[in-house]
Amino acid sequence: MKKIVLYALLLGFPLLAFSAEYSIDPNHSSAQFTVRHLMVSNVKGAFSKVTGTINYDPSNLAASSVDATIDVSTVDTRQPMRDADLRSPNFFDVAQYPTITFKSKKFYREGGQVKVKGDLTMHGVTKEVVLDVDGPSPEVKDPWGNQRLGASASTKINRHDWGLNYNKMAEAVAVVGDEITINIDLEATKKKAEAAAK
Repeated sequence: MKKIVLYALLLGFPLLAFSAEYSIDPNHSSAQFTVRHLMVSNVKGAFSKVTGTINYDPSNLAASSVDATIDVSTVDTRQPMRDADLRSPNFFDVAQYPTITFKSKKFYREGGQVKVKGDLTMHGVTKEVVLDVDGPSPEVKDPWGNQRLGASASTKINRHDWGLNYNKMAEAVAVVGDEITINIDLEATKKKAEAAAK
């Protein structure tokens, strides 16, 4: 038994690892995007309200899952006129499609990289994407006694696949690029056993 414990410690494996449910903290989570402007520079923006649930089992990654929702009305590119355009029917059409959602279908490792395959629903269209994940981090206790962990994820999509087709041309150059890089930063708190039991 002592040898098993020693091997586990040397290999960095947790001796006791159980599945746990976490709530995404919208005050410390965000989703950012980057898109080319006139093919000469990058425009960056963010959605400031991300909510949802994460189920994480470090000993059985395949049993893990995530269900996240982004409030599209919180889009912010630090330019009010552009933000209003992004909320309009020209792009996200917030009045008709107020949220972007991601529901995982599979957690797995590939070449040492944690990946999450799932359905991204945006602008009324659902397509499968794969997220490259950095983390999750080890749990830490915050000043209020909550257990927290964090993770970052990224992927690239073509906006036309989700029906975001609006564009203008400037001397045969598209004002807005087709490829969008998405980066998501999540911080989540573990749901307490007594709350989960209710």
